[in-house]
Amino acid sequence: MARDQTRFVCQQCGAAHPKWSGKCEDCGGWNTLVEETVRGGPRAASAKKGGAVSFSDLSGPAEGLARRRSGSPEFDRVCGGGLVPGSALLVGGDPGIGKSTLLLQVAAALAAGKAGAALTCVYITGEESLDQVRLRAARLGVTAAPVQLAAATSIRELSGALDRADAPGLVVVDSIQTMYLDALDSAPGTVSQVRASAQELIRLAKTRGFILVLVGHVTKDGLIAGPRVLEHMVDTVLYFEGERGHQFRILRAVKNRFGPTDEIGVFEMTDAGLAEVPNPSALFLGDRRVPVSGAAVFAGVEGTRPMLVEIQALVAPSSFGTPRRAVVGWDGNRLAMVLAVLEARCGVEIGARDIYLNVAGGLRIAEPAADLAVAAALVSALHAEPVPADTVIFGEIGLSGEIRPVGQSDARLKEAEKLGFAAAITPPRRGRKERAADGLALRELAHLRELVGLFDAAARRPQRVRP
Repeated sequence: MARDQTRFVCQQCGAAHPKWSGKCEDCGGWNTLVEETVRGGPRAASAKKGGAVSFSDLSGPAEGLARRRSGSPEFDRVCGGGLVPGSALLVGGDPGIGKSTLLLQVAAALAAGKAGAALTCVYITGEESLDQVRLRAARLGVTAAPVQLAAATSIRELSGALDRADAPGLVVVDSIQTMYLDALDSAPGTVSQVRASAQELIRLAKTRGFILVLVGHVTKDGLIAGPRVLEHMVDTVLYFEGERGHQFRILRAVKNRFGPTDEIGVFEMTDAGLAEVPNPSALFLGDRRVPVSGAAVFAGVEGTRPMLVEIQALVAPSSFGTPRRAVVGWDGNRLAMVLAVLEARCGVEIGARDIYLNVAGGLRIAEPAADLAVAAALVSALHAEPVPADTVIFGEIGLSGEIRPVGQSDARLKEAEKLGFAAAITPPRRGRKERAADGLALRELAHLRELVGLFDAAARRPQRVRP
């Protein structure tokens, strides 16, 4: 009989080492090695010859995906149109952001059959007691939904309950970091336990055909805790984002084998749980009746959804030797590039001042199409000249100051026209076949100097004195 083997596993990269050391040689992390014992040692390779693998052509018959609607249009949008039986989803987010609330609402909607035939749903909690889950269900008003609850952390016990012919249709595990396999002598939440537990649960989901939803903790850097291979094993990875002091929540898909990535769903946290926001553009814009300098409306695209959001900038005299740069919701390196282009290519003296940039509503923007809107907000704050309230702006800025075209400009303009905007500042279309919105007056700018010139002309315009 093989003896037990002791090894030291890095909790950041999952690399195994025969002895302990202060630094992991694979990822360079310090004090990340944890001792683990594998019962029976490594498995001996089988001497039997494996069976032959059958191959098929790409043009073979393929069946369409049978998706199940959850009753939450925003959740279904992020998942690609619905949940696919036999798929595995991983939902991560900060503590207290609302992951358990969202999944309990989805499980209750599926069990009640709000969007079709009712589905047998199981909610397994490893962090809370059953009474705590029932209290949350009472607050959400879903106590009448036939959701089956269980408080368990052993994968062996869960396998015995789920590995049967009449397996449930949806299984929610909250969270994967609390599950453990008794074959490993490491604590729950370690790299080995998370990887082995997820592998066993995903195998059951593929074999029995139920939808598996795993809740994952995140690190201080905002990444899902545990081995990186966990995100490779599942079919869909969703991040639940938002500020805890803010009522808006963003569900973002960063990986989806059954739909588009970078799709988002917008929710609002209320006393009765998470409420869907069908028109997030109007929500993020807010009330803009009085024109204010330093605010520009950016027409962006999140996944397949066009979305309008307000970008706010404040330029103030600096009282320190090094000017301050505070950015919320955007990339700070991108802001430094836009400031450098404004100074070097357009002659705008702005670098010696404090710069504060904020994306209203708690949304995070990653696409470079926001460069032109950020530049407009900065120049507007510097000249104390407001951007016209009925104008949307989008475009990418190059290092030479040229304004480059961006994708899906037609969808951006349609969204702006739908919300009542009258004008748009865009990059040159250059013969693109996209149809311009009929109700928008387009101003195409080829260089950033043209944008600066608009505010210079407005600043030189004589102000009307009210009687």
